[in-house]
Amino acid sequence: MSRLVTGVRSFSTAASSMLAGVTSARSAGHPSSFQVFRDVPQLRQLRRQLLRNDRSVGFVPTMGALHEGHLSLIREAARENTDIFVSIFVNPTQFGVNEDLSSYPRTWDSDVEKLEQLNEELAKATAAGSDTPTGRISAIFAPTSKVMYPSMPPSSEIDGDGSFVTITPLSKKLEGGSRPVFFRGVATVCMKLFNAVTPDRVYFGQKDIQQTVIIKRMVQDFLIGTEVRIVSTTREPTGLALSSRNVYLGERRRAVGLTIYKALKAADEAYRSGKTSREDILGAARSVTKRVLAEQEALSPTERALFEADYISLADPDTLDELDLVDRSKGAVLSAALKMAPLEETKPGEDCGLGDGKVAVRLIDNIILQPQQ
Repeated sequence: MSRLVTGVRSFSTAASSMLAGVTSARSAGHPSSFQVFRDVPQLRQLRRQLLRNDRSVGFVPTMGALHEGHLSLIREAARENTDIFVSIFVNPTQFGVNEDLSSYPRTWDSDVEKLEQLNEELAKATAAGSDTPTGRISAIFAPTSKVMYPSMPPSSEIDGDGSFVTITPLSKKLEGGSRPVFFRGVATVCMKLFNAVTPDRVYFGQKDIQQTVIIKRMVQDFLIGTEVRIVSTTREPTGLALSSRNVYLGERRRAVGLTIYKALKAADEAYRSGKTSREDILGAARSVTKRVLAEQEALSPTERALFEADYISLADPDTLDELDLVDRSKGAVLSAALKMAPLEETKPGEDCGLGDGKVAVRLIDNIILQPQQ
């Protein structure tokens, strides 16, 4: 980020004067279409100016390593707001002490380029008279850890000191069972980001279904004046849910990782066929994971990709309590997590993904079992 220079774009002369010294995402001679903020005060100045001009802000929080799923959130925000703020911050407090924060992909240059291209796309759509996209990306908020955690370094210890937001018992379920500090970190950083941006609306993807339930609860319980919008999961052509961590999979683990979606689809089909019991619905999913794992274990170490099914859940859509029987008038949330193990042996020239197949990859996915009459 050392190449950031003075930005040249603003939505008005007043805002331009106000934002003197705020950085731009591109180098000199290549004007950026948005401002990059490293600290909160100037970001808040822009937010106040937008508010005075009766403009609305849609907010898309990210940890960078942007992919089409993130861009779909921004497109949705552009349909409902005049200005979009995007945060790029790899939040240390949602990584446990045994999770490798340093291995999370950081791709600032390509992230900025994708956002610039998306702004061009939105501008062309508006110029062509499209009725849908109206907004533009106005700001990237890319703070340091010191900005986000000013009083002390953030702790990843379960009982660590710090100022945290905890949403229980939701944060203890599903992902929280394997990652006990994860949702504490998510809720804390989202509270901080919401306080800094004060968006009219915030956008999350359905793929992180537990996160969306927790954020909705946090907004409700803490009286935050922001609407939470949930956007459908963006998938690869095969059906694999897009995730920043997919870059670590490589060809072999990517193919086997699709098991998570196939298992959920099998359970969804059981529900659609009239099944409502936990045994019938989850049994359909488990039969898929067991069959694929057995097939992989029968292969040689140079051919197989092993995994562990961490959980397959059938839960209430509001509380995430596990269900023995689905109320068809309400539906349910079907979710799962797979831990893709590092490759045991690789072949010369094989596509092993970022990290040469040595990085374990956690895949999560879900399907909403829709209410039926």
